[in-house]
Amino acid sequence: MKCGLEIHVQLETDSKLFCDCRTNYQDTPANTNICHVCLNQPGAKPYPTNEKALEGALKIALMLDCKIAKEVTYFMRKHYNYPDLSSGYQRTSIPIGYEGDLNGVRIREVHMEEDPGQYKPDTGTVDFNRSGIPLIEIVTEPDMKSPEEARKFLRELIRVLEYSGNARGEGTMRADVNISLEGGKRVEIKNVNSIKGAYKALKFEMVRQKNLLKRGVEVTQETRAFLEAQMITVSMRLKEEAEDYRYIPDPDLPPMKSDDSQVQGIKEKMPEPPHIKTKRFMEEYYLAEEHAKVLTSELELADTYEDVVKEIEAEFAALWMRDELKRVIYYNKMTFQESEITTSQIVELLQMLQNKEITAKAGKRIIEQLPHSSKSPRFIAEEMGLVGIVNEDEVLNAAKKAIEKNPAAVEDYHQGKKASMNFLVGQVMKLTRGKAEPGNTVKILRDLLKLEFQQ
Repeated sequence: MKCGLEIHVQLETDSKLFCDCRTNYQDTPANTNICHVCLNQPGAKPYPTNEKALEGALKIALMLDCKIAKEVTYFMRKHYNYPDLSSGYQRTSIPIGYEGDLNGVRIREVHMEEDPGQYKPDTGTVDFNRSGIPLIEIVTEPDMKSPEEARKFLRELIRVLEYSGNARGEGTMRADVNISLEGGKRVEIKNVNSIKGAYKALKFEMVRQKNLLKRGVEVTQETRAFLEAQMITVSMRLKEEAEDYRYIPDPDLPPMKSDDSQVQGIKEKMPEPPHIKTKRFMEEYYLAEEHAKVLTSELELADTYEDVVKEIEAEFAALWMRDELKRVIYYNKMTFQESEITTSQIVELLQMLQNKEITAKAGKRIIEQLPHSSKSPRFIAEEMGLVGIVNEDEVLNAAKKAIEKNPAAVEDYHQGKKASMNFLVGQVMKLTRGKAEPGNTVKILRDLLKLEFQQ
């Protein structure tokens, strides 16, 4: 199998690509964020290209390790008829970036486009609020050999787009998926709008084409649609070639050129791409790839980790941030940035753990209180009565009491029921008000139960 992708993602701007209409199309009534320009009324001329959109496209191209076109860049008119395209053509630029790479998948080109409107076939209506919103299109070479590879690439691409701060992410992503099997022709699946959808579309199409080839039936070069509700693809039309779109340079838009100083300025300000950051974390902090990926899943989280390890040992910080901190963030359905947890809060909590002022269990309870809280971990610990770790003698006495008061659990333990140990540990925790170390508690309980069994 060979797979190449054409990914369209909206750029994060306040105004559209060629006019001043707002881009919050999902928050306003239908056909209100419109003007004579984005409706392409007779005689209407586009404004100069949105500068923020152009800079965003350049930044994303650079983060994908693309070469930036040094020659003049201009917009073409791509002609086709569809209800959501009032002009009968879509403005699309020639490549801004080319010959890039993302984890071994070659990027053929990156260019800009204007988004069409939204056509609803079931009602026959069109909402032009989206018409003219700036898009970036990322075209890969057919380097992916399985649906799993395509899914992995798209996940990594979304991370790059999120790091850039200039794209609206997976929620606005639409991918055209190209797939061919050895002995068959290329098929394009249009407008798949999620990573899961792209994976499912490829899985279905791979099986469909394999079955055709097994029966000796030729795979037609065509464009197909993915019906997400049914997880199948259906034929739309024969595949168009470039000449079918009758490309011509747009006479209403001036050519553009990115000078070296502009490109260098973007390079200096843009963040380190996540796939590069992941590799650096592995080398610099000796982290496993899986752990490095978790810590670089958000730019703000990665930056905070690097601040934390200036004061805390790298592996210890990684353990708590990748497991407990991410658990709390995920449970609260927020990003790390939205949680408002600060570097100083994390450092103080980890120092209390390292200094054995609190138990690991207490640390987990404290970290659950940190989102949207300005309180320090120490204040929370004192407020909840979690400061202090009981000594071994106190744990031993509590363990003896737990065994004495729970003969049924002891019997279950001797019969090989593992859950009984968790129950007994919980009883010790109650007796010590959560201040016993769980690992040490388990060891003490096992020793006592072994001794009791021998007697």
